[in-house]
Amino acid sequence: MSISRRVLKNVLAVETEEGVGARVRRSIGSINLRNLTPFLLLDHFHVSKGAGFPDHPHRGQATVTYMLQGSSRHEDSAGHAGTIETGGVQWMCAGKGIIHAEMPVHAPGVPEPRGLQLWVDLPKEFKMVEPSYQELGPESIPVAYPNGPEGSISVKVISGKSHGVESPVRPLGGCWYFHVTMEKAGDTIFQDIPTGWTSFVYIWKGAVSVGDNGPVNDSFHTLILSNENGETGAQLTATKDDTQFILVAGEPLDQTVFQYGPFVMTTREEIQKTLIDYQTGRDGFEKAHTWKSEIGN
Repeated sequence: MSISRRVLKNVLAVETEEGVGARVRRSIGSINLRNLTPFLLLDHFHVSKGAGFPDHPHRGQATVTYMLQGSSRHEDSAGHAGTIETGGVQWMCAGKGIIHAEMPVHAPGVPEPRGLQLWVDLPKEFKMVEPSYQELGPESIPVAYPNGPEGSISVKVISGKSHGVESPVRPLGGCWYFHVTMEKAGDTIFQDIPTGWTSFVYIWKGAVSVGDNGPVNDSFHTLILSNENGETGAQLTATKDDTQFILVAGEPLDQTVFQYGPFVMTTREEIQKTLIDYQTGRDGFEKAHTWKSEIGN
């Protein structure tokens, strides 16, 4: 029997300045929404010309960048570089340490880059693994059609499983990530979610209700869903035409979060060691003082 989760908390993501000339709607990681293990941050970003995210480090988390419009180039200290196209995703495991730049592509007639970046905490046993990437172009992300290919609902399966379709992405730690498009008001699906996992919805077009006769939630809201025994997933219904949102679920981590900017560890001592490693250029940060990206400088 399918029993739906419901909305426990609804947070409006207010647009603010971030980085150099970027505008960001942050919900998870803002003062209104912390401690949502395993999720650390969710940004809906819009990057204007001349703006971007030049060279900066990471340790201890995965960053998932999903482009909704336009494209973004990336380059890192391990020699990895490429472009995330519209509808493409980059799942970067920072592990023990990486320095990278993320710079949007601006050109005449090309839409300004907009996308989502999610930070997912790594289980403590994976904090110090070697950095790695899983990247899918738009044509490589599998799509589920709950009502058939001619239906008005599609689910891009960025990670996890939906309606018989499974993504090739394999995160360290459990995480399912879906981009749901509903063309018509009244469209509805039931998405299974593993028991005990944390889950949320973020809407950027249209409006959504969760559960049976749940309240209507408008664009730019993040909805934290309940997590009770017997709830098997989420019933999601569009209340406006052309509704788009992500549904993300993750396995909670029984560990402390100590975060200092882009460094996420489990103790104060680990953060202190990370800062020393970065300052002295070792244990993942060997190129901290010698490497400069081409795209960010």
